[in-house]
Amino acid sequence: MTLAPDTLSVRPQGAADIEEARAFLGDHPEIVAVDLVLVDANGIGRGKIVRRHELMAIYRNGRHLPGSILGLDVTGEDVEETGLVWSDGDADRRAWPVPGTLVAQPWTTPPRAQVQLSLYELDGTPMAADPRHALARQDESLRAGGMNPVLAFELEFYLLDREAAADGSPQPARLPLTGERPAAIQVYRVDELDRLEPFVDAIYQAAAEQDLPVETMISEYAPGQYELTLRHRPDALRAADDLVMLKRLIRALAARHGMIACFMAKPFAGYAGSGMHLHASLADDDGNNLFADREGEIAPLLRHAIGGLTQTMGESLLVFAPHLNSWRRFATGSYSPVAPNWGLNNRSVAVRVPAGSAAGRHLEQRVAGVDANPYLVGATVLAGLRRGIAGAVEPGEPVSGNGYQNAKIDGIPSGWLEAIAVAERSEFVREALGPVLHRVLIALKRAEYARFAADITPLEYRAYLETV
Repeated sequence: MTLAPDTLSVRPQGAADIEEARAFLGDHPEIVAVDLVLVDANGIGRGKIVRRHELMAIYRNGRHLPGSILGLDVTGEDVEETGLVWSDGDADRRAWPVPGTLVAQPWTTPPRAQVQLSLYELDGTPMAADPRHALARQDESLRAGGMNPVLAFELEFYLLDREAAADGSPQPARLPLTGERPAAIQVYRVDELDRLEPFVDAIYQAAAEQDLPVETMISEYAPGQYELTLRHRPDALRAADDLVMLKRLIRALAARHGMIACFMAKPFAGYAGSGMHLHASLADDDGNNLFADREGEIAPLLRHAIGGLTQTMGESLLVFAPHLNSWRRFATGSYSPVAPNWGLNNRSVAVRVPAGSAAGRHLEQRVAGVDANPYLVGATVLAGLRRGIAGAVEPGEPVSGNGYQNAKIDGIPSGWLEAIAVAERSEFVREALGPVLHRVLIALKRAEYARFAADITPLEYRAYLETV
């Protein structure tokens, strides 16, 4: 049996226009190759590097990739339980370029470009295990009701030395201008950012070339920890694309400056973890903010959206904290939330309503770690907003003062394994991600848990080898 000819040429509605590639190649005669990047459920970019002459054919006809590319665990090994490997015959799907993501990589020599891909079935329907399609589905559901998501991510990360400390542990990278190694918490210190040039300058130049709306940089709450903010987008998918592209940009530039950009949620036990806070609001079809204050009070729509997020936080924690290391980030007084609470101008809670103008009112979801997948985070947050608004869910009274004090954690998983079990049973998470991606995520996380549980750590040897 052969594939019908028409299944080899079905162009999906979400594919980038062919003229995008034609114009880009005309404007960039120096480009010799292109990185093709498909983001899996773990948020890892996988794909190929193709030569310049191959790009037009990819825009015209797509590119075959095995479905198993979305069935790999965090170490890159197949997970048969995803249903995407041998039970599926490791069948090809077709990847298509994502509009607006074909950009030069100014740090490469010889010059290369990159483009993000999204995976589709051969008949042009979305491949359900692709995380980008989960966000697209939630975005479309809200837009169908006249509520258009406006999103922006914040990105916290560490810059580490490529050489480990004497005891083998990672250590903060030296500041390029002075050679000094950050050794103290200097949150908001401007001089530290100044001494980080030329790395900072390279980030902003590359971001401008890639049309990434990178804004403020901050020295964060640990030696060698920093934050970059992204300007909001009235396009949920593009906001998540921005985050994916920015992480790749930072990682690549750090490597070329002799550093490691670390996106672990908690690389140091004694210092702050790194979050991926998501700022969100909803606009009507004319662009008016539906979360804007009403008569000097928080809008009911915003209150109900917060209610949906706090109600579904426990079920969603596997999305926000997907790895073993993710759970080390949650601790009292750590600027990482531990309870499904909310507050006004309060950074000790899970959902914050920041200070600002009444017209620009929005919420900030502070639960997700920087190691989470932004497409899954976005899809789950939008699904939570939808549930809260549809059910007029009241979030209760906002927390005043210390949100860690007397925090009620009923219904919140106590650890990674419990979070996997809770998410597996959750109809909310199944709906937010879709049944196929839900199955894939659970299979990947169970395989990852088993891999880590089987490992004997250095701490165990130190504690038990000659003691028990």
